[in-house]
Amino acid sequence: MNVKFVINDPKTGKSYQKEVEQSKIEALFGLKIGDEFDGGIIDLPGYKLKITGGSDKDGFPMKKGVEGTGRKRLLLSGGVGYNPKEKGVKRRKTVRGEMIAEDIAQINCMVVKVGKQSLDELFGKAGGEQEAQAEQAA
Repeated sequence: MNVKFVINDPKTGKSYQKEVEQSKIEALFGLKIGDEFDGGIIDLPGYKLKITGGSDKDGFPMKKGVEGTGRKRLLLSGGVGYNPKEKGVKRRKTVRGEMIAEDIAQINCMVVKVGKQSLDELFGKAGGEQEAQAEQAA
């Protein structure tokens, strides 16, 4: 099973997606939302990334402040996992703990320290845009 990383660059406002094999991210097991890790684990050398959230294989979101790796049914009035239409409405929703485990399917990250290469170069976005412009000109 692959794990999807959504990497946000706050300087440019762009987000990038990367799929990584589960065996590569075993070093991240036990980290919590808010913890930082070396980007070399997911083939982003020189980068330092901060975990901002994620979701498990069934789509339940990770919520900061919920201890452990399991699912819990919480009474929520807003925030991650529930966005009420009216003010003051509360609802019991299932959310996931803040710790990364083997059944996490998506991890959201934010760039804290930039590496030598830009993310556009690492993900091949710059080359793709130039190729598209060349095709339109031809």
